Amino acid sequence: MKDIARELGVSVATVSRALKDSPRISEAQRERIKAYAREHNFYPNTLAESLRHSRVAPNRVIGVIVPQIAHYYFSTILSGIEEQANVRGYRIMVAQSDERYERERRICESFQQSRVCGIIVSQAKDTRDHAHFQRLLNSGVPLVFYDRICTGINTNRVVVDDYMGAFTAVTHLIETGCKRIAFYGSPMQLEISKNRYNGYYDAIVKHGMKIDESLHFLCDNRADAEALTPEVLSREDRPDAFFAVNDDTAIGILYTAKRMGLNVPRDVSICGFTNGERAIACDPMLTTVEQRGHMVGEEAVDILVNHVEGILPMDKVVKKVVRTRLVVRGTTR
Repeated sequence: MKDIARELGVSVATVSRALKDSPRISEAQRERIKAYAREHNFYPNTLAESLRHSRVAPNRVIGVIVPQIAHYYFSTILSGIEEQANVRGYRIMVAQSDERYERERRICESFQQSRVCGIIVSQAKDTRDHAHFQRLLNSGVPLVFYDRICTGINTNRVVVDDYMGAFTAVTHLIETGCKRIAFYGSPMQLEISKNRYNGYYDAIVKHGMKIDESLHFLCDNRADAEALTPEVLSREDRPDAFFAVNDDTAIGILYTAKRMGLNVPRDVSICGFTNGERAIACDPMLTTVEQRGHMVGEEAVDILVNHVEGILPMDKVVKKVVRTRLVVRGTTR
């Protein structure tokens, strides 16, 4: 605020009041000061403001952005983040983007205003503009992406081996006799979607089978799977197997196939990707790829804290890959 006051030829008190929208400052002056602050990436330190008259030192806080807290995989990652942050002497501040870019952008601004020491984030499905992440990096806020990474920015990331997980799963379907394998995936601007599709594609090509693009569908949740699958299974050349981008989608396929009178896995095999609690709550239990979310969360915290504490230089980018494993159960032969 001293810098702003000096540059604009006003008092620090005037800057403070303007940033708080005080009516004691004219609207023109408020807008002039706020415009300058925005231009120079200045945000009031709300955490410091709340502690101004307190003798309690502020805790070291990590901001965490989760696309959907209710999602099993994200909840396991969050558990790993919280536990490892506690081990390293940090607390976490969690916000949910609800898969929306605009909400994600506002959360980033809020975290920056609160002066978190760093941010761990999985980007929303509809995020295509990454300027809000770049602004954080430009301001010296370390970032670690998990699961859904931002390929447009060279920064830290922790992911599972999506490609090999998909390749192994589809290979299992082929080796158990499946000939026509449908793919249900997420939007292709997401790196995990590309990697899982490429694993699916390469497994089919490696085994000398033809790629049938009519078996590729944009479908990544249970509701959409239950709406789409009746049409897919009613085709004369219907698939005899499905590889789904996550367990919820796979379970939607499973229940639809059963309602249509098909036997799983005799008539159709199904494989998911997550290995959440729902995978063992369905009948038959779901064959799926285990992602080890807890480990992803732990690794993300260690990378971030090592940057914050100077163990890793800020310009050192760490890219960590956590291995997956196929868990075979009753939905495949």
